[in-house]
Amino acid sequence: MSQTEAVIHLVAGGVAGTVGAIVTCPLEVVKTRLQSSQSGFTTQIPLIAQERISSTCNTFGTQRRRLWTTSGRLTPQVVALSGYGPSPSSQSMSLVKCLKHIIKHEGPLALFKGLGPNLVGVAPSRAVYFLTYSQAKMFWNGCLPKETPIVHILSASCAGFMACTLTNPIWFVKTRLQLDLNKDNRITVKQCVAQIYRKSGIKGFYKGITASYMGISETIIHFVIYEAVKAKLIEHRLKNVQNYDTTKNYRDFLEFMVAGGLSKTIASCMAYPHEVARTRLREEGNKYHRFWQTLGLVAKEEGIRGVYRGLGTQLVRQIPNTAIMMATYEAVVYLLSVRFINYEDA
Repeated sequence: MSQTEAVIHLVAGGVAGTVGAIVTCPLEVVKTRLQSSQSGFTTQIPLIAQERISSTCNTFGTQRRRLWTTSGRLTPQVVALSGYGPSPSSQSMSLVKCLKHIIKHEGPLALFKGLGPNLVGVAPSRAVYFLTYSQAKMFWNGCLPKETPIVHILSASCAGFMACTLTNPIWFVKTRLQLDLNKDNRITVKQCVAQIYRKSGIKGFYKGITASYMGISETIIHFVIYEAVKAKLIEHRLKNVQNYDTTKNYRDFLEFMVAGGLSKTIASCMAYPHEVARTRLREEGNKYHRFWQTLGLVAKEEGIRGVYRGLGTQLVRQIPNTAIMMATYEAVVYLLSVRFINYEDA
């Protein structure tokens, strides 16, 4: 890969990530809140209900069964009052209600909490990712059979590891800002960084890095499927379209969006629990310590649904975000390649 091509992939990745982050920031805030054990999407249980539950807690016999479900877990009402795990309202609240809740209690600007670090981080993160992916793919294509799934897996692994390692502190700060529920006295980026450093030092910014590394599996699945779908689309076009023109048009970028959205949906569903673990590890407090310990604790206290909290919002956010990002990336690479590489060749 020439220096010009490397810069093109770097710029394309940065532009693509920035566009996707701005468009889907409100959904990102909701998703992070849902993944957290401190979502803020709670409502007060009426006093009568509290009295009934309190009375139930002090009785025996048949009334005691009201405290427990058939699976041996505390009922949602008791869990909510005890302060452990999510409340019923935080589980049943729809995406629209979550957005309205944030606007009502924290103001419209709260929908863009963490956007600053997100923009600071997404451009270099996506740029590093796409640059590493394209260079790694060229390297592995020289060592292994070209454009095979193993090449895409190894390339995505290298790219994911590099991006996670370099940008984890930025994402850590972003998550803390998105979990800040204050309306009038919002924590600033500077205060957040100082607070984290004062409590945990440099290591504190890498809390949850293990979960991020586990998330590389999602990027592997994503790019393997994306490359396969894109190859099939190109193959289909070559077979069925006479005098196929290699010049890109709107149909090509629409297909890139479909391929990106489809591949990311499948990948997100398969690897989603690592996101919940990562968010919990980045919370305030000392309840969650390690990746597997966090997943086990969430599953024990909240059941399998707890491990997949926020998946619906993640899909609503991720599909358009990935589709926009992949189409923007392909478009920028194509436009810059036509402009600069062809110019150099001439």
